[in-house]
Amino acid sequence: MQDSQPKPSRRGFFFGAAATGAAAAAVIALPGVQIPEAATAKPKPAPEKGGGYSLSEHVKRYYQTTRI
Repeated sequence: MQDSQPKPSRRGFFFGAAATGAAAAAVIALPGVQIPEAATAKPKPAPEKGGGYSLSEHVKRYYQTTRI
């Protein structure tokens, strides 16, 4: 029985890494591209007495995806 998928190769890995690097460089070099505020926002400080759980929007979204 033969595999339906080819084995990964080093050449493919390096090609993918080069393509990813080129895409990242192109995105950085584009003038006028705005970085979303969520990416630049500073995280909330951790509570002094431990804990730290908060029901944020991404947590609510996760809970919605786990419903059957």
